[in-house]
Amino acid sequence: MWSVLSLDEIERVLIVTAHPDDVDFGAAGTVANLTDRGAKVTYCIVTDGQAGGFDDSIPRPKMASIRRAEQTAAAAKVGVTELVFLGWMDGVVVAGLELRHELSRVIRQHRPQVVISQSPELNLQRIYASHPDHLAVAQSTVAAVYPDARNPYAFTDLITDGLQPWSVDELWVMGHAASGEVVDITSQIDRKIEALLCHESQHRDPSGMVERVRAWNSGLAAGAGLPEGSFAESFTVVDTR
Repeated sequence: MWSVLSLDEIERVLIVTAHPDDVDFGAAGTVANLTDRGAKVTYCIVTDGQAGGFDDSIPRPKMASIRRAEQTAAAAKVGVTELVFLGWMDGVVVAGLELRHELSRVIRQHRPQVVISQSPELNLQRIYASHPDHLAVAQSTVAAVYPDARNPYAFTDLITDGLQPWSVDELWVMGHAASGEVVDITSQIDRKIEALLCHESQHRDPSGMVERVRAWNSGLAAGAGLPEGSFAESFTVVDTR
């Protein structure tokens, strides 16, 4: 059963993804809806996407700076100006205490009601969504939301640094096989596309990418029973209070 989410009471959101552009494929329309309603949205990008792209002439350190700039421009298209880049190496992220510690720090700093991240579950039907970095970041994000960021006895150096425990109300998972909640992004689909097109270094065929994204978000809307011509993004929502 699909349910259309209401965004009106959300004031602070943290979105954690593995790579630049992940948030734009999964949630840029929802982000635009949130910022239009006055919510403060912060992006936390774990890697700089150095292993992405297709131009052999670009040195990998330069690709990292290109992708940070592209993500910053894409964020601006949907009303986001605060981005946290953790600077991990693309392609070799491992779930574990080090990343959980960093993400717990970010959660305590920004104190979001909602954290949005990627799916921690391998999905062989959508292998591109199950990049190992996505899984590792998602698993560490789940652990940071519960129990780490709220536990005063976990990562006690954070309290020494003045960062008090923080409990997130909800975790929204993008790209999960059992997603049952949708956000109507019909009025935001053009801004989502504009955000995705900012990632110029990643698109061999920009028009083909746009066509696929529109078809995917149209299909999600149809599956949720929204009117013909609608677009939607989907999430699994976990109550973490």
